[in-house]
Amino acid sequence: MQNRRTLREQIVACLRAGDFSGLVALAGQDAGVARQLLALLFAPDELLHWRAVEGLGQVAGAQPGQVQKLIGRLLYSLNEDSGSFGWGAAAALGEIGRHQLPLVADIVPMFCGLLEQSFSQAQMLWGIGRFGEMHPDRLGEVLPCVLPCLSSPDPLVRALAAWSLGKSGYRPAESAIRSLVRDESPVELYDGGEVRRTTVGQVAQEALAALEDN
Repeated sequence: MQNRRTLREQIVACLRAGDFSGLVALAGQDAGVARQLLALLFAPDELLHWRAVEGLGQVAGAQPGQVQKLIGRLLYSLNEDSGSFGWGAAAALGEIGRHQLPLVADIVPMFCGLLEQSFSQAQMLWGIGRFGEMHPDRLGEVLPCVLPCLSSPDPLVRALAAWSLGKSGYRPAESAIRSLVRDESPVELYDGGEVRRTTVGQVAQEALAALEDN
């Protein structure tokens, strides 16, 4: 195993380059990669933070044992007693489940509760979208909990609710999503490996297109 500083530098280089295959290869050589990714969820650089979230999912798919050890820490961070305000844990759980369903299968029902907490709501919506794109059949009791988020006063929450429902192919949300297509509120969200600037209405239109494709 390498020293932690060198390993972190290599991980950060992979994340900045969007080189997830290189990250997975590194995880195959050093069992400390997942722990370093967990620490990078605290990164103040938004793009680095989100790529660390995605990286955890990629590593979970290839090296589930590394990530399995961290599930308890992710869950604890979502407890009010932790004082950490989640730092992306809800999004990470969804991303991990996308790539390695057995690691989070038992806690999917908790997603509804995390949608009720303001500090985890937006990140949980993102996680649901990523999870639902691959495993929509496992979100039967969760997706109805997303619907109220479409009318949130927070533009990002509205956008991510539409985004997640579109990714999950949840057709009962179509009319509610359609009501957002003229919403010009600006938002930034991580999608396709980048943080992109868009509007709630544009995200809603993309969600409707995704529903039509399902």
